[in-house]
Amino acid sequence: MDFHRDHRFSFSLLIIFSSLLCLHSRADEGTGSVFFLDSTSHQYLRSQSSDSTPETNSMLLPEVVGAVSVLLGVPPPMLSASSSDKLNEVLMPNPFDRPRAVFMLEVSVAEGNDYFGNTLGRRVIFGQNDAEIQLPDEDSVSVVSLNEPLSFDSDSEFTDKDLHDFASWLGGSYVTNALEQLTGELTFPLANGVHLKLHMSKKTDREFTTSLMSLIHNIKRATEIHQDLSGSMHLQSELVTGSFDSIKVLQEQYGTDAAWQGLELFVTSVSKIFDSLQTAYKGQIVGVILFNEKPQTSEKVLKVKVTSRPSARWLEEKKASANATMIAEVVLVRRVLAWITGIILIIATLLGIYFLMNMPLTRDTLLYSNVKLD
Repeated sequence: MDFHRDHRFSFSLLIIFSSLLCLHSRADEGTGSVFFLDSTSHQYLRSQSSDSTPETNSMLLPEVVGAVSVLLGVPPPMLSASSSDKLNEVLMPNPFDRPRAVFMLEVSVAEGNDYFGNTLGRRVIFGQNDAEIQLPDEDSVSVVSLNEPLSFDSDSEFTDKDLHDFASWLGGSYVTNALEQLTGELTFPLANGVHLKLHMSKKTDREFTTSLMSLIHNIKRATEIHQDLSGSMHLQSELVTGSFDSIKVLQEQYGTDAAWQGLELFVTSVSKIFDSLQTAYKGQIVGVILFNEKPQTSEKVLKVKVTSRPSARWLEEKKASANATMIAEVVLVRRVLAWITGIILIIATLLGIYFLMNMPLTRDTLLYSNVKLD
């Protein structure tokens, strides 16, 4: 990775992150920051307050989960009164005016980085436990993952042309390697005349580029899914969620300066991604970008849990199964009674025949009671 300055070139970065937030880590609790990106055509979030205090400018992780749930239009988890007040400081008060679509991205970054911009941001205290976004069922909320892996190993998935299109999309360029495919050099202009170069022959640069291209590719897939859902009669809430860990890889390999360059390119990508989502969703979507400054593990801290409930068809089948069991029991009882009755009748018939055949042949006193015999 190479960096050099070109004072003849200036690149205007679309700023999407909130005013300077300096994050401090605790020994026992992870910290980070969350940024809420509002719609460009409809206001779902409150504006950033200029007189906010450190107490009001921070959130707990369950409060972030509650905000995402409310934006999706699903019941949030149980929150305290103070946590509810925190949500009121972030969300607009109208409960019937929610986007019902959220673009949620969790980013692992190196310690000490700052993020700045003009959107609503909060410092986040993660605590000891992860937080779960509990969704009712798949029929009510559609969840699209942005972590579907893509690889350069197959030419059918990525080519030099894809890398060239990717560079052009971000205002950069790609120089191919005539000797070997997918080993060229990507160049991206950043702020203050700085250029970021990524060599596809290097493992770290390749991993960062692959992760960013996979994110963009999966965003296009999520847009296609949204178009399919828009044509159905049953309206669903949509959660487009994923994670991005490759900035941490740049930090470990090249140091803080490289991580800052990668973060700036990532900010530009997210800005363009959110613009494309705004167009596809016609402004009815909100972005939630969570920065985990000191990730303890590779697992996400924001987890999604879909609670499936029995469908009407399943209940009908269960009811039919119960009725079938009851009918089988009645048939069994009747069949047993029929067999017992039949056996009793057979025994009674045999006994009657036996006693009839062995009765004594004498005059019946009843029949001959009025007859005088000589």
